[in-house]
Amino acid sequence: MTSNITAAGGREPVEVAILAMPEATASVTYGMYDLFKSAGRDWEIVTKGRPGPEVMRPQVVAAQRGPFAAANGVRIAPDATLDHCTDPRIVCVPEVAMPPGTPIDGRFDAEIEWLRRCHAHGATIATACSGALLLAESGLLDGNEATTHWAYCDTIRARYPKVKLHPQRALVVSGDGQRLVMAGGGTSWLDLGLYLIARVAGVEVAMQTARVNLIDWHDIGQQPFAALARSRQVDDAVIARCQSWIAEHYHEPAPVAAMVRLSGLAERSFKRRFALATGMAPLEYVHTLRLEEGKQMLEATDSPVEAIAHEVGYEDAGFFSRLFRRHVQLTPAQYRRRFGSMRRALQGAGAVAR
Repeated sequence: MTSNITAAGGREPVEVAILAMPEATASVTYGMYDLFKSAGRDWEIVTKGRPGPEVMRPQVVAAQRGPFAAANGVRIAPDATLDHCTDPRIVCVPEVAMPPGTPIDGRFDAEIEWLRRCHAHGATIATACSGALLLAESGLLDGNEATTHWAYCDTIRARYPKVKLHPQRALVVSGDGQRLVMAGGGTSWLDLGLYLIARVAGVEVAMQTARVNLIDWHDIGQQPFAALARSRQVDDAVIARCQSWIAEHYHEPAPVAAMVRLSGLAERSFKRRFALATGMAPLEYVHTLRLEEGKQMLEATDSPVEAIAHEVGYEDAGFFSRLFRRHVQLTPAQYRRRFGSMRRALQGAGAVAR
């Protein structure tokens, strides 16, 4: 097994083992499972109407056989035992739902030995929230940077003085080959999941997964992720041809009139058929395409808003900004600050993979 995760394009899905224990919660355990299953698959479902290739193959593993109750009472049914999961590329440890300071000596011997074995075989070990306790107990964090839920920081400092703890950081990557990845508390396991997806499949797949699942790197509502399924084709062949054309020409002047000419229909008939097929008026569809491209440029470039507005087809940058705010609930500058940081963080993950 190689020491780093590499891009999964055209390859078999990367094996991901999610460690389940009675001390974990089912929400994080199966939330991770769903997020990894979504990567690569669900974006094409919503944009093309068919599943895309999965880039990760998660399974829930546990020391014990058979279903058991998680910390929140929900039943967890493992897919495999630790003995039958010997060579995962990634191992994820959900939180350890115990009061801070609870003795753990001898409590997780089987899980900790398995973590050591997986790491020795080249796996990346990722922990969410208080799951870092198991990583610290294993000794893998000695001399390395780490983070965890704020409530467990004093416990880790006291028990594991060799660990370099950064409680203010939501995500820490450290260790040999950067194969130790830790997220802080709360829902930062979503950041952890996106980071791992970026390392496996690239930044774009991670960003697509974030949009489909309405995930924010920090604390924003769902509106910025409301992207048009721009490549999805409809059953109406005439309208589908116009969709294909406008996806490449939305920035041109008078794009609706051009689609009318391309369709060969009367303008009123075209508009009626287009709305029936897509659920949007032609001009609304064009605006949505332009705004989506504007989002991509705001995330990925430092170009001025005025230049982006012109690039996507608006001569009046003020109109673009007002339209953007009305549809996205953020100004272009606010969107760039929030989602540019997500992309930069995920690009860091891609750099690790390379």
